This record gives sequence, structure tokens and C-alpha cells, in this order.
Amino acid sequence: MRKLFFTITLLFPYFVLLQSQSVHTLTLEESIEIARKKSFTMLNLAENLKIAEYNLKSATSRLKTHIDMTISSPQYTETIESWKDTTGITFYYPIKELGYASTLTINQPLPTDGNIFIQNSLSSGENLENKFRSSRLRSRIGFNQPLSSFYAYNSIRSTLKRAELDYERSSKQFKREELNLVYQVSSAYYNLLSLQKSSEITSLDLERQMEAYEISQNKYAAGLIREVDALQMEVDLAEAQNNHDIALLNETSAKNSFKELLGLNLNDSIVLNSEFSYEIVVIDPEKAVELALKNRLEVREQEIQIELQKLSIKQQKANGMIQGRIDAYFEKAGINQQSDVGLFNSLKNSYQNLIDRNASYGIGLTITIPLLDWGENRALVRASESRLKQYSYRKEEVKREIETEVKNLIASVNSNLKRLQVLEKNVLVAEKSFEITRKRFSDGDIDSQNLALERNRLNNAYTSHLRAYINYQLSLADLGRKTFYDFRTNQEIQ
Repeated sequence: MRKLFFTITLLFPYFVLLQSQSVHTLTLEESIEIARKKSFTMLNLAENLKIAEYNLKSATSRLKTHIDMTISSPQYTETIESWKDTTGITFYYPIKELGYASTLTINQPLPTDGNIFIQNSLSSGENLENKFRSSRLRSRIGFNQPLSSFYAYNSIRSTLKRAELDYERSSKQFKREELNLVYQVSSAYYNLLSLQKSSEITSLDLERQMEAYEISQNKYAAGLIREVDALQMEVDLAEAQNNHDIALLNETSAKNSFKELLGLNLNDSIVLNSEFSYEIVVIDPEKAVELALKNRLEVREQEIQIELQKLSIKQQKANGMIQGRIDAYFEKAGINQQSDVGLFNSLKNSYQNLIDRNASYGIGLTITIPLLDWGENRALVRASESRLKQYSYRKEEVKREIETEVKNLIASVNSNLKRLQVLEKNVLVAEKSFEITRKRFSDGDIDSQNLALERNRLNNAYTSHLRAYINYQLSLADLGRKTFYDFRTNQEIQ
């Protein structure tokens, strides 16, 4: 009973580990979907997109009404004040004050870069030495408007435009990186599939070599072949075993890297769908180039950069223009100063004084005229205009690069397809040739060296076909990444 208990205790962690593992049988599409949800690359990109979204929300919120309240209650002050009499003698006396203050500001920005505000403030202070209280109420409505926003540069609209462009750029960068991730996952998937298939090839080769080794041993025992041929078969068997072990090790390493890329637990097990089926895809080069120029983010990013530079030029020009500003306000204030009066009575008296007192108001126009800057601002404007031309040239250069890249990709897809079709036939021929050679070896018509050569030829045919299949699939995936279009399904990639 103790032995049974000890055995259960010893094996319990392994049972827990097995329960915690998950087995994933994955297709390429399922792998891509998992990576989109769990990979750290996409999680970071999603946060970047949120940052741009929040910045856009912040820019649009600038146009809405803002309400702020400042409360300074209570505030106790104990200090020394001074005053001079008519003879010039300075007298010092202590002051102890307890004060309360509050300000409510309502500000409404205007699309013209100006703003309208309402500010209500209340303050009251009591001298604790002589019980003298002073209270003040103030209500002001104000307006200010820079005139340059009508003919030069509107800051609030430009800020909103920049935020919109930044958000669009972040969205497109997110989409581009998502497509890059799709290609990265596809590449890793096919690499792992290649290693998985290589393990199967080496396993099949090991089985064939073991069969040939047994045949050679029987022939050697019967005196039908030389000892050197039997020893050569033993060496070939050891080499086949070593190749199989290396293939398994490479497959395990690639699986761990693939799980890391997808964001899966490294203790999980994965099995890839190993069907090597493919479709013959016919691609219209003109359509592919048109789609790439329409959808590629690099072109739009250059256009966004051009729009941002135009805003910078407009802002720089405004710095050298005549600036004007209108300020206006309307204010009513009430004051009460009394001894031995409570806070609420003092505030009540201040309010009555506000009602009785005449209102204050003012309006003014301020104009700033740049007279001499020795051409400083003009030089900055010219520099910004030259940079704008650079962005325009870069846009055209990007278009040419995209067109060349897409045409080369289409040629690569077609070349890989032709090679794949040729190597499919090569595999069939190699398999038939190997079967004939193996039968001839069994019959004693050829030696082990000829069998080894034919086996290597078959293995090379398998490997070349596998590489051609993967190259064809990856070239199609790359073309989809570069055009935002899936030519296998004839659908745009959203």
C-alpha cells in the first residue's frame, strides 16, 4: 500500500502537467487568427492604435465646453504687515486671517480659434484680530478672438486635422503590420510544415534503409554479397538514423518558436495540417499593380505627410503676417467690508452690492505688425516648401517602387508554380525508379552503392518538391500582403 501511495505521489505532478497541456491541430488560417489575438506584436500595435484614437478624441474635445472649479477653502494666514505714517515711521503689526475662495469658469472654444468664457468668483477673508471681514463677488463674461485665424492659420482646426491624419496613419500602420504578421506566421507555418515533412521523409528513409540493411545481412549470410557491401549498408543505416534524429530536433525547435510567435503556452502541443494541396492562381498584372497603388499604405502615408507639411507651411507663413486680436468683457462685482459680521451675511451684502453697483466693461483691438526680421521667416517658409517638394518626389518614387515590386512578385509566383508542377512529376518518376532499383537490389542485379544513389535521388526529389510548394505558397502570401488582395479567393483583404 505504501509503494502504491509513493508511486501515485511521484506521478501526480506529471498527471497535472498533462492536464494543463492543450493540443492544437492548426491550419494556416487558424494559426493566423490565434496570432492576431494573442501575439505580443499585435497586442502592442493595438495599444498604439488606441493611443491615436484617444489623441483624436482629445483633439475633438477641445471644441467642446470646458467647466473648471477652483476651491481654496479654508486658507489660514499668520504674518507681519507694515505701514508708514505721515512722518515716515514704519509700524509693524501681526495679522491672522482665515479666508475662503472659489472660482467657477465656463469656457467655450470657438472654431475660429477664439473663445467665450464666463467666470464667477467668490472670496471672503476674516481678520481674527479685529473680526473685520471682507467679501467679494465677481461675475465676468469675456470674449477673445485672434484675427489671423480668418486669413492665415487656424490653430484649433489644424490641430484637429493633424489628429485625424495621425489616427488614419496609425490605422494604416496597424493594418500593414497585421499583414506583415500574417506573412510572418505563414512563413513560420510553412517552415514548420517543411520540417515536419522532413521528419516524415527521414522516417520513411530510415524504414527503407532498415529494410535494405536486413536484405543485405541475409545476402551476406548466404554469401551472395561481399562484406564491404554489408558494412556499407550498416553505415548507411546509421546515417539515416542520425538524419532522422536531427530532423526531429529541428522540428521540435521550430514548434517552440512557432508557439512563441502565436502567443501559445510553450507546454502546449501543436500539430499542423500537412495536406500539400494547392490551387493554380492566374494573376492579371495590371489589376495587381492597380490594387497595390490603391491600397498600399506607403502611398497614403506620403499623401498624409504632404498634407501635414502644407499645414506647417501655412503656420510658418502666418508667423510673418500682421497679427490682430479682439478682447472684450462685461463684469459685475460686489464688495462688502464690515466688522463683526458672519460669513453668510457678508456674502449676502456683497451680492446686494453687486446688484446695486454699475457694471464694468471693456473692448480692445491689439495689432502686431512685423517690421523687420531680415528674411528669417521667409527663409523658413522656403525651407518648408522645399521639404514639401521632397515629399512629392518621394510619393512618385514610392509608386514606381511598388509597381516594380508587384511585377517581380507576379513573375516569382508564376515561376514557382511552373517549378512546382515540374517537380511533382519528378517525384512520381523518382518513386517509380526507386521501387525498380530496390527490386533489382533484392534480386542481386545491383549493389548497395546504386541503391544508395537512387535513395538519395528520391529524397532530393521530395525535398525539392517541398521547397517549391512552400515558395509558391509564400509568394502568393507576399503578393496578398503587397496588394491587399487575395488572388486565390478574388477578394480584397479587409
